[in-house]
Amino acid sequence: MSTHDRIIQIGDWFFKYRNIAFPIMLVALFTSLPPRPFMGNVVIDAWLDMTGVLLALAGSGLRAWVIGLAYIKRGGLDKKVHADTLVSSGMFAVCRNPLYVGNALVLLGLFVVHNNPLAYLIGLIFFGVAYWGIVAAEEKFLAEKFADDYRAYCDRVNRFWPDFSHYREAVEGMDFNWRRIVIKDYSTVYTWVVGMIILIAWEHTYWAGGSFLDALTSVLIPLGLATAVVLLVRVLKKRGMLSEHAA
Repeated sequence: MSTHDRIIQIGDWFFKYRNIAFPIMLVALFTSLPPRPFMGNVVIDAWLDMTGVLLALAGSGLRAWVIGLAYIKRGGLDKKVHADTLVSSGMFAVCRNPLYVGNALVLLGLFVVHNNPLAYLIGLIFFGVAYWGIVAAEEKFLAEKFADDYRAYCDRVNRFWPDFSHYREAVEGMDFNWRRIVIKDYSTVYTWVVGMIILIAWEHTYWAGGSFLDALTSVLIPLGLATAVVLLVRVLKKRGMLSEHAA
């Protein structure tokens, strides 16, 4: 088996189990490795925390931009890579993996807030290999299914680095769908927001000599509000009161 085939095999595994493996890795890193204040100064570190939050917001904003214009089902079919059509409009005309670029910014924001050098290193290796494999597996599937159309798409659109030269023509006639963003991405936003809240509370409690329980207690109100919003969206969605299309 070639190195590329092994990477694809790794990607298939992560594609199937990423919703379990990714959170477990983040929790393991952030709980086993202590947070580090930037330059050893808790006050200065508040600016680093702000930077981390802004990075996560940028990543989440990019995801919203993508989903609001042209959504593709990234969960695949039966936990395997799958696509019925080759989506090349909207932000997919800017780069081939804009959702993964958004995910990377959110992850970077979390690591910046935590700011442990070893966590940076392990996280970069783990998530770098995981996304490299996932993208390789997806590219193999798309190349086999869409052949020349996919190869032409790859020739004109970068894998990760955004190129907005074709953006205007790619979104011509498209409507931005805010409802789709809420319906498709609310759980992802909730996950990183809750993670960020707990992480910031944990680092400041840790430096003050408190416990993890102290950290959780200090953020009960924002956690409760975030959870209430998510539950409301879920209820509205299940009752058919919130859909992608206007009533």
